[in-house]
Amino acid sequence: MADVVAVLDARYPPSWAEGWDRVGLVVGEPAAPVRRVHCVVDVVPETVAEALDHGADLIVAHHPLLLRGVSSVAATTYKGRIVHRLIRNDVALYVAHTNADVADPGVSDALAARLGLTDLRPLRPAAPDSPAAGQGRGIGRVGRLPTPMTLDELTAYAARALPPTAWGVRAAGDPARVIRTVAVSGGSGDAYLADARRVGADAFLTADLRHHPASEYVAEDGPALLDAAHWATERPWLDDVADYLRAKLPVEAVVSDLDTDPWTLHASSPASAVDKEPRP
Repeated sequence: MADVVAVLDARYPPSWAEGWDRVGLVVGEPAAPVRRVHCVVDVVPETVAEALDHGADLIVAHHPLLLRGVSSVAATTYKGRIVHRLIRNDVALYVAHTNADVADPGVSDALAARLGLTDLRPLRPAAPDSPAAGQGRGIGRVGRLPTPMTLDELTAYAARALPPTAWGVRAAGDPARVIRTVAVSGGSGDAYLADARRVGADAFLTADLRHHPASEYVAEDGPALLDAAHWATERPWLDDVADYLRAKLPVEAVVSDLDTDPWTLHASSPASAVDKEPRP
């Protein structure tokens, strides 16, 4: 276990995480052997069951299980049941969250690779006084598409490139707008709308965009917006983690494709049934 933790800490130093974040080894004995690693976005009962089925000794997750303070991990609580199940089955848990977001390569590099973006640079570089400063690190990435596309084409292209979810990919902006430069940020990204404008991106792909910020942003001629499922924007990073562990250690690394996005159904209203009143 200690060897795996050391390798992961070297790639995603815990000091790079935001002050509010909770990363590193969460459950597990440092001296325990690790032969099989299960890589997931979310630690939920379904991904834990999957890890047990695969005989994993360690789960590497992106989202923290215990992010906010808790006073109990009793088996009568949702997270407590997960902790108990991990301990009973000798499965450790390691988390790399915002420290993996700012890393280079990190979460957004993997997302950018799915779109084939080149000439990458940070969307929001790490602050000069932060532990993660320098060497291309920071939140999000900005790069160029292999060939220009309209927003309509890019939306369909992104939907094919990302893991499928009920949410899919939706876009805001002129469908005929030509897109050459794209900013991406894995996970919730509306805090970086101004950054996407600042770097001159033609479009910004992220997740969890809210109605009013997105509406106002597009109305003010900002980059076009593409909103994908949170899980889908972070799932590509798991492949990078697994490849890295296989290259560094004699372990088997398995990637979970279990969709843990909370939205499980999607239906569109027929065009004839949509209210055609003009927007205010």
